Amino acid sequence: MKTKDDIRQERWNYLTEHKLGRFPFPLSHRIPNFKGAEIAAQHVFSLPAYKDATNIKVNPDAPQLPIRAQALRDGKTILVPTPRLKAGFIMVKPEWVPAGEERKAASLKHMKAYGKEIPLSEMPPIDLMLVGSVALHKDGRRIGKGEGYADREYAIIRELGNPPIPVIGTVHSTQVVEDEFEIGPYDLTVDFIVTEQGILETNSPYEKPTGIQWELVTDEEMETMPVLQDIWNLTKKDGRR
Repeated sequence: MKTKDDIRQERWNYLTEHKLGRFPFPLSHRIPNFKGAEIAAQHVFSLPAYKDATNIKVNPDAPQLPIRAQALRDGKTILVPTPRLKAGFIMVKPEWVPAGEERKAASLKHMKAYGKEIPLSEMPPIDLMLVGSVALHKDGRRIGKGEGYADREYAIIRELGNPPIPVIGTVHSTQVVEDEFEIGPYDLTVDFIVTEQGILETNSPYEKPTGIQWELVTDEEMETMPVLQDIWNLTKKDGRR
Protein backbone atom coordinates (compact mmCIF):
# COMPACT_ATOMS: atom_id res chain seq x y z
CA MET A 1 0.00 0.00 0.00
CA LYS A 2 1.35 3.42 -0.94
CA THR A 3 1.34 6.52 1.20
CA LYS A 4 -0.54 9.63 0.17
CA ASP A 5 2.75 11.41 -0.29
CA ASP A 6 4.04 8.66 -2.62
CA ILE A 7 1.00 9.10 -4.84
CA ARG A 8 1.22 12.90 -4.64
CA GLN A 9 4.80 12.91 -5.88
CA GLU A 10 4.01 10.40 -8.63
CA ARG A 11 1.10 12.48 -9.98
CA TRP A 12 3.03 15.76 -9.82
CA ASN A 13 5.95 14.14 -11.63
CA TYR A 14 3.72 12.50 -14.24
CA LEU A 15 1.87 15.71 -15.07
CA THR A 16 5.17 17.56 -15.31
CA GLU A 17 6.96 14.96 -17.45
CA HIS A 18 4.04 14.60 -19.86
CA LYS A 19 3.44 18.36 -20.05
CA LEU A 20 -0.16 18.04 -18.87
CA GLY A 21 -0.06 21.13 -16.68
CA ARG A 22 -0.15 24.88 -17.16
CA PHE A 23 0.91 28.01 -15.30
CA PRO A 24 1.52 28.38 -12.41
CA PHE A 25 4.68 26.28 -12.24
CA PRO A 26 6.05 24.17 -10.74
CA LEU A 27 3.06 21.85 -10.60
CA SER A 28 4.33 20.25 -7.40
CA HIS A 29 3.29 21.40 -3.92
CA ARG A 30 0.07 22.91 -5.27
CA ILE A 31 -3.23 21.89 -6.83
CA PRO A 32 -1.96 21.47 -10.41
CA ASN A 33 -3.55 23.54 -13.15
CA PHE A 34 -4.22 20.71 -15.58
CA LYS A 35 -4.78 20.99 -19.31
CA GLY A 36 -8.44 20.39 -20.09
CA ALA A 37 -9.75 22.16 -16.99
CA GLU A 38 -12.22 24.13 -19.13
CA ILE A 39 -13.58 20.93 -20.67
CA ALA A 40 -13.94 19.35 -17.24
CA ALA A 41 -15.79 22.46 -16.09
CA GLN A 42 -18.33 22.04 -18.91
CA HIS A 43 -19.06 18.54 -17.65
CA VAL A 44 -19.61 19.93 -14.14
CA PHE A 45 -22.25 22.33 -15.46
CA SER A 46 -24.30 19.39 -16.72
CA LEU A 47 -24.65 17.82 -13.27
CA PRO A 48 -27.97 18.26 -11.42
CA ALA A 49 -25.95 18.91 -8.25
CA TYR A 50 -24.53 22.00 -9.92
CA LYS A 51 -27.74 23.11 -11.63
CA ASP A 52 -29.72 22.90 -8.38
CA ALA A 53 -27.14 24.73 -6.24
CA THR A 54 -27.55 28.37 -5.21
CA ASN A 55 -24.50 28.80 -2.97
CA ILE A 56 -21.30 27.00 -3.94
CA LYS A 57 -18.11 26.66 -1.91
CA VAL A 58 -15.25 26.38 -4.38
CA ASN A 59 -11.49 26.33 -3.90
CA PRO A 60 -9.37 29.26 -5.11
CA ASP A 61 -6.96 27.29 -7.31
CA ALA A 62 -6.35 27.95 -11.02
CA PRO A 63 -8.00 24.83 -12.52
CA GLN A 64 -11.31 25.71 -10.85
CA LEU A 65 -11.36 29.30 -12.15
CA PRO A 66 -13.65 28.39 -15.10
CA ILE A 67 -16.14 26.94 -12.62
CA ARG A 68 -16.09 29.98 -10.36
CA ALA A 69 -16.60 32.33 -13.31
CA GLN A 70 -19.46 30.35 -14.84
CA ALA A 71 -21.16 29.97 -11.48
CA LEU A 72 -21.36 33.77 -11.28
CA ARG A 73 -22.69 33.95 -14.85
CA ASP A 74 -25.31 31.37 -13.86
CA GLY A 75 -26.50 33.54 -10.98
CA LYS A 76 -24.92 31.52 -8.20
CA THR A 77 -23.13 32.84 -5.13
CA ILE A 78 -19.59 31.55 -4.64
CA LEU A 79 -17.77 31.23 -1.35
CA VAL A 80 -14.01 30.89 -1.58
CA PRO A 81 -11.70 30.17 1.37
CA THR A 82 -9.03 32.77 2.09
CA PRO A 83 -5.38 31.61 2.05
CA ARG A 84 -4.78 29.20 4.92
CA LEU A 85 -8.30 30.07 6.14
CA LYS A 86 -6.86 33.02 8.05
CA ALA A 87 -9.85 35.25 7.27
CA GLY A 88 -12.50 32.60 6.72
CA PHE A 89 -14.32 32.89 3.39
CA ILE A 90 -14.82 35.46 0.65
CA MET A 91 -18.37 35.65 -0.66
CA VAL A 92 -19.08 36.93 -4.16
CA LYS A 93 -22.72 37.38 -5.15
CA PRO A 94 -23.60 37.48 -8.86
CA GLU A 95 -25.44 40.78 -8.47
CA TRP A 96 -22.19 42.38 -7.27
CA VAL A 97 -20.44 41.58 -10.56
CA PRO A 98 -21.03 43.68 -13.71
CA ALA A 99 -21.87 41.61 -16.80
CA GLY A 100 -18.73 40.50 -18.58
CA GLU A 101 -16.50 40.75 -15.52
CA GLU A 102 -17.27 37.34 -14.04
CA ARG A 103 -13.88 35.80 -14.82
CA LYS A 104 -12.06 38.74 -13.26
CA ALA A 105 -14.31 38.62 -10.22
CA ALA A 106 -13.63 34.89 -9.87
CA SER A 107 -9.85 35.33 -9.95
CA LEU A 108 -8.00 35.19 -6.68
CA LYS A 109 -6.22 38.45 -7.49
CA HIS A 110 -9.41 40.51 -7.92
CA MET A 111 -11.98 38.60 -5.90
CA LYS A 112 -11.91 40.89 -2.88
CA ALA A 113 -12.71 43.89 -5.09
CA TYR A 114 -16.03 42.28 -6.08
CA GLY A 115 -16.82 40.31 -2.95
CA LYS A 116 -16.22 40.57 0.77
CA GLU A 117 -14.86 38.51 3.62
CA ILE A 118 -17.74 37.41 5.79
CA PRO A 119 -17.85 36.28 9.40
CA LEU A 120 -18.96 32.71 9.95
CA SER A 121 -22.16 33.97 11.53
CA GLU A 122 -23.17 35.30 8.09
CA MET A 123 -22.35 32.16 6.12
CA PRO A 124 -25.33 31.18 3.95
CA PRO A 125 -26.33 27.52 3.62
CA ILE A 126 -23.92 25.81 1.22
CA ASP A 127 -25.48 23.52 -1.42
CA LEU A 128 -22.40 22.18 -3.19
CA MET A 129 -18.64 21.98 -2.72
CA LEU A 130 -15.98 21.94 -5.45
CA VAL A 131 -12.48 20.80 -4.53
CA GLY A 132 -9.13 20.72 -6.24
CA SER A 133 -7.00 17.61 -5.84
CA VAL A 134 -3.64 16.09 -6.66
CA ALA A 135 -5.17 12.63 -7.00
CA LEU A 136 -8.59 11.01 -6.69
CA HIS A 137 -9.39 7.33 -6.28
CA LYS A 138 -12.33 5.95 -8.20
CA ASP A 139 -14.08 5.19 -4.90
CA GLY A 140 -13.99 8.86 -3.87
CA ARG A 141 -10.89 8.93 -1.72
CA ARG A 142 -8.98 12.16 -2.18
CA ILE A 143 -5.40 13.34 -1.95
CA GLY A 144 -4.83 17.08 -1.80
CA LYS A 145 -1.54 18.93 -1.57
CA GLY A 146 -1.08 17.72 1.99
CA GLU A 147 -2.19 20.61 4.18
CA GLY A 148 -5.71 19.43 4.95
CA TYR A 149 -7.59 22.61 4.13
CA ALA A 150 -10.37 21.12 1.99
CA ASP A 151 -11.05 18.57 4.74
CA ARG A 152 -11.18 21.35 7.30
CA GLU A 153 -13.41 23.56 5.11
CA TYR A 154 -16.04 20.83 4.80
CA ALA A 155 -15.80 20.14 8.53
CA ILE A 156 -16.30 23.85 9.24
CA ILE A 157 -19.55 24.15 7.31
CA ARG A 158 -20.85 20.95 8.93
CA GLU A 159 -19.85 22.25 12.35
CA LEU A 160 -21.92 25.34 11.63
CA GLY A 161 -24.99 23.19 11.06
CA ASN A 162 -24.90 22.82 7.28
CA PRO A 163 -26.42 19.52 6.15
CA PRO A 164 -24.28 17.05 4.18
CA ILE A 165 -23.71 18.25 0.62
CA PRO A 166 -22.35 16.72 -2.59
CA VAL A 167 -18.66 17.21 -3.32
CA ILE A 168 -17.24 17.39 -6.84
CA GLY A 169 -13.55 17.01 -7.65
CA THR A 170 -12.16 18.13 -11.01
CA VAL A 171 -8.82 16.72 -12.15
CA HIS A 172 -7.04 15.50 -15.28
CA SER A 173 -7.92 11.91 -16.15
CA THR A 174 -4.35 10.85 -15.31
CA GLN A 175 -4.90 12.07 -11.75
CA VAL A 176 -7.53 9.35 -11.20
CA VAL A 177 -5.70 6.49 -9.50
CA GLU A 178 -6.32 2.90 -8.47
CA ASP A 179 -3.54 2.78 -5.88
CA GLU A 180 -4.61 1.77 -2.39
CA PHE A 181 -4.00 4.25 0.41
CA GLU A 182 -5.39 4.84 3.87
CA ILE A 183 -7.60 7.74 4.89
CA GLY A 184 -8.76 8.97 8.27
CA PRO A 185 -12.19 10.01 9.58
CA TYR A 186 -11.23 13.66 9.02
CA ASP A 187 -10.51 13.12 5.30
CA LEU A 188 -12.95 14.46 2.73
CA THR A 189 -14.20 12.20 -0.05
CA VAL A 190 -15.82 13.20 -3.33
CA ASP A 191 -19.12 12.11 -4.83
CA PHE A 192 -18.23 12.96 -8.42
CA ILE A 193 -14.91 12.91 -10.24
CA VAL A 194 -14.98 15.12 -13.31
CA THR A 195 -12.18 15.10 -15.88
CA GLU A 196 -11.71 16.25 -19.45
CA GLN A 197 -13.06 12.82 -20.42
CA GLY A 198 -16.34 12.98 -18.50
CA ILE A 199 -18.04 12.29 -15.17
CA LEU A 200 -17.55 9.40 -12.75
CA GLU A 201 -19.96 8.98 -9.84
CA THR A 202 -17.95 7.40 -7.04
CA ASN A 203 -20.71 5.99 -4.82
CA SER A 204 -18.09 6.32 -2.13
CA PRO A 205 -18.45 3.98 0.86
CA TYR A 206 -16.50 6.41 3.04
CA GLU A 207 -18.34 8.88 5.26
CA LYS A 208 -17.43 12.55 5.11
CA PRO A 209 -16.49 14.54 8.21
CA THR A 210 -19.48 15.54 10.31
CA GLY A 211 -17.66 18.39 12.01
CA ILE A 212 -14.33 19.45 13.44
CA GLN A 213 -12.46 16.88 15.48
CA TRP A 214 -11.50 19.30 18.20
CA GLU A 215 -9.25 16.79 19.94
CA LEU A 216 -6.95 16.95 16.89
CA VAL A 217 -6.81 20.76 16.71
CA THR A 218 -3.54 22.08 18.10
CA ASP A 219 -3.02 25.34 19.96
CA GLU A 220 -0.87 26.50 17.05
CA GLU A 221 -3.73 25.88 14.61
CA MET A 222 -6.10 27.84 16.82
CA GLU A 223 -3.66 30.76 16.64
CA THR A 224 -2.85 30.58 12.91
CA MET A 225 -6.47 29.92 11.89
CA PRO A 226 -8.64 32.42 13.77
CA VAL A 227 -11.64 30.91 12.01
CA LEU A 228 -11.35 27.94 14.37
CA GLN A 229 -11.64 30.16 17.43
CA ASP A 230 -14.62 31.86 15.77
CA ILE A 231 -16.35 28.52 15.33
CA TRP A 232 -15.59 27.56 18.90
CA ASN A 233 -17.14 30.80 20.12
CA LEU A 234 -20.16 30.48 17.82
CA THR A 235 -20.99 26.91 18.71
CA LYS A 236 -20.07 27.22 22.43
CA LYS A 237 -18.48 23.81 22.67
CA ASP A 238 -17.31 24.32 26.22
CA GLY A 239 -15.30 21.51 27.70
CA ARG A 240 -14.54 19.72 24.47
CA ARG A 241 -10.92 20.89 24.27
